[in-house]
Amino acid sequence: MRILLHEFVTGGGWYEHTDGPPSPSLATEGRAMLTAVAADFAAEGIALDVLRDARGPEVSLPGCAIYEISSAADEQQTLRRLAAEADWTLLIAPEFQGHLLTRCRAVEAAGGRLLGPSSELVALATDKHALCEHLSRHDINVPRGVALDHFEPLPSDFHYPAVLKPRDGAGSLGVERVESWSVARRNGPSPARLEAFCPGQPASVAVLCGPEISVTLPPCFQSLGGESGFSYLGGSLPIPDELAARATDLAQRAVASLPRPLGYLGVDLVLGDEPSGAADVVIEINPRLTTSYIGLRGLFAGNLAVAMLAIASGQSPGLCWKPGPITFETSGATWSGGGTERVAGR
Repeated sequence: MRILLHEFVTGGGWYEHTDGPPSPSLATEGRAMLTAVAADFAAEGIALDVLRDARGPEVSLPGCAIYEISSAADEQQTLRRLAAEADWTLLIAPEFQGHLLTRCRAVEAAGGRLLGPSSELVALATDKHALCEHLSRHDINVPRGVALDHFEPLPSDFHYPAVLKPRDGAGSLGVERVESWSVARRNGPSPARLEAFCPGQPASVAVLCGPEISVTLPPCFQSLGGESGFSYLGGSLPIPDELAARATDLAQRAVASLPRPLGYLGVDLVLGDEPSGAADVVIEINPRLTTSYIGLRGLFAGNLAVAMLAIASGQSPGLCWKPGPITFETSGATWSGGGTERVAGR
């Protein structure tokens, strides 16, 4: 079996941008996800093709065939050629500016097989406002919100504080808290979503989806910070049983509403103060591998990448978990035992 594993930032996708290098957070998370999932596939003897931006630092990927990328056209052509030859293609790319969507469509057009959601699902999940409208129609709690067009001013009749985010954002880039309308700035040049600020505990739930079953993985608490207060720093797991049950139920219902989910999907949510879960909301769904993979593989008693592949292939593997706890960072570093012991690899 041969898998094309293409991570956008390290794999030459940034040649499309002429306004400077990627943000450090995107580069760090992309490299961490790439090295983790590549190591898991390689450990099972699966042949991997990986694209590498010729301008970037070397990434140690034992057992992988590396293809140097030197231009935007080179990335596009190599992606299509290798996707047509591979048994599966796993894409890791941000949603903004259509980066993930265009590459999904390129793989599909080349006759490749996505180890992940179809372009139809990616298009829905990429648009944060359209996704929330979709989830709301399926009776899934989301923050109340409105769509804002290019340079459209913030509405004076909305309840503040609120959260302003790009409609196609990724990695918390461009997300900001707006305290009140009186100090609110006009929206920028890109379409956005203004949504109610929902207090509570940020969490995420990864779901492995296939044609026969979907398996919900242990929920994680999210660590947020930075200047905006929304920058993703990593997470920890396991979480208390009662919160895990609420998070799992909400994530399962959200993913079940999507068109033909496949592969690894990450559901971001906020667990509110109501013990019943009435104040819990889905914030967004990431139609791709997320950084939570790093922490989850640390507690998985097996090979998480192989489990993802098996479920996508229509099999039903048994999944076993270690007791934990484990804390992980976007750099790929993980700690067990309350953060006192560094864990190398899985």
